[in-house]
Amino acid sequence: MKTRSAPPRTKAAHAPDKWPEWPPHGLIGGPLMSRFAVDVELANYFDVELARQGKLRPEKVRRTTIRGVVDPGASKLVIPSAVADQLGLPRSDRVRVTYADGRKGWRDTADGAWLSLLGRHSVYIAVLEPKRDSALIGAIVLEDLDLLVDCKNQKLVPRDPRWILSEIE
Repeated sequence: MKTRSAPPRTKAAHAPDKWPEWPPHGLIGGPLMSRFAVDVELANYFDVELARQGKLRPEKVRRTTIRGVVDPGASKLVIPSAVADQLGLPRSDRVRVTYADGRKGWRDTADGAWLSLLGRHSVYIAVLEPKRDSALIGAIVLEDLDLLVDCKNQKLVPRDPRWILSEIE
């Protein structure tokens, strides 16, 4: 009877020199990740809801349009404290923040920041930054509004222009 011998040992596989391009360069996570500006509309959600119920005239809704910096490396919505005051957003909690340069600090948050971008909208708890003059639009907002980042062309692109796709499982 013949005996089978174990196959000869081979060297461990090494990672390829070049990985396939996925996601494609310029989309979230690609090597061309960068920051760019868009106009974003902010409003007091509590006013928006009162107007929807007919209890507040639409022109009385506190709202503003400011420059927003798209940064997929950031996580949340950050707005200037002065804008939160202008919109009458109630302060809620304090959160620990970490800046891109490694600094850490504590910042107030405000409830009911209604944000509209490219015809899509939602409501967020915003982190307040006292010395900012623009909004910071992080990954949570982009994911929630189902927007992809095209860094090569410096713009946001809806994954599906007809509607927001929500993956639930």
